[in-house]
Amino acid sequence: MSKLKNKVAVITGGNSGIGYGIAEAFRNEGAVGVITGRNQATLDRAVSELGAGFMAVAGDVTDLEALERTFKMTYEKFGKIDALVVNAGGVVDGSPMSGIAEVTESNYDGYMDLNLKSSYFTVQKALPYLNDGASIILIASSAAHRAAPGMSIYAAAKAAVISLAAGLSLDLLSRSIRVNALSPGSIDTPVFGKLVPEEHLAQVKQLWTDIIPVGRQGLPSEIGKTAVFLASDDSSFIVGTEVLVDGGMTNISLMK
Repeated sequence: MSKLKNKVAVITGGNSGIGYGIAEAFRNEGAVGVITGRNQATLDRAVSELGAGFMAVAGDVTDLEALERTFKMTYEKFGKIDALVVNAGGVVDGSPMSGIAEVTESNYDGYMDLNLKSSYFTVQKALPYLNDGASIILIASSAAHRAAPGMSIYAAAKAAVISLAAGLSLDLLSRSIRVNALSPGSIDTPVFGKLVPEEHLAQVKQLWTDIIPVGRQGLPSEIGKTAVFLASDDSSFIVGTEVLVDGGMTNISLMK
């Protein structure tokens, strides 16, 4: 209950799914701070469950002014930031993942803006408000390592996020700020409802489960515990790398 005691954290997209799992794990280890998201109703619900130590700030991570406002509000409420989790990303609303023949320039830009550009500028806008020695965790994806139909743009963006962890670490070594990527595999969250119709949801989840060596999807809480490790002093010698949390799907799956 004390790995992150009195540490100040910001978790983008912390209002649901993996982001909420991370926020909850941070709260359980003593952290305080801010969650962000675009949906006010889910923000309100999440922050009420997290308790008085957390504040919700509504905003879109693709809006640079909103990012600056988030970090300024965090600093004014809690002081400088010790852990930044760059989690917001995923499916672009109204723009389903598609094969190259169907993708428009607007589709492409939307996915790159949400999953890559926003990650880069979230870090940049946070810099004045980060403590030296802070930990930055970029949420990438095992999709960066494994091709799937219609997911080439998303996968490419997440592969670039993994590369950012190394490059940004070099940029920030003088401040002892560590940057690492955390790549979840198939995690049981509401995002599946955005990807497939309700009537096919169970079938799609089973397809993923069939290629995961441990025989099940992961849980947001399991990503949260890994993020706690990367945010804490327990990982002080880990920098510029990727941690895969995917039940073995990338490295030991027998189904290719």
